[in-house]
Amino acid sequence: MEWYLYLPHVNATLNAIAVLLLVIGYVLIKQGKVSAHKRTMLTCFGVSTLFLVCYLTYHAMIGGSRKFPETAPTIVRTTYLIILASHAILAIFVPFLALITIYLGLKDRRESHRKWAKWTFPIWLYVSVTGVVVYWLLYQAYG
Repeated sequence: MEWYLYLPHVNATLNAIAVLLLVIGYVLIKQGKVSAHKRTMLTCFGVSTLFLVCYLTYHAMIGGSRKFPETAPTIVRTTYLIILASHAILAIFVPFLALITIYLGLKDRRESHRKWAKWTFPIWLYVSVTGVVVYWLLYQAYG
């Protein structure tokens, strides 16, 4: 098996790690542990960046996308396509939202950082969770 065919599994793992780090980062800041929050969120951004590199590499290597099987039940296929569409649309914004939010945090512009984080966190979390769901449906449940 070619090495790049393992990348969807790597990508799902990276998305799952991002989910974990996002939740840990959220808990840490709610506990007032600013330094630990900062390290965790920067690590999460690194994991998400690695995901993006692996994702783009995989799709470049296979020359496109993997199609969801036509043989899957209609309700599953429809659900998959709705999740995939919302995931893909929101995923476009995550790098920009994350960069702005991180920049504001690193510059200690806390009020602006909090305002951006109120949007960035749930979108980033949704994209990471649905990334795992899309993987599971496409490569495990109906692969």
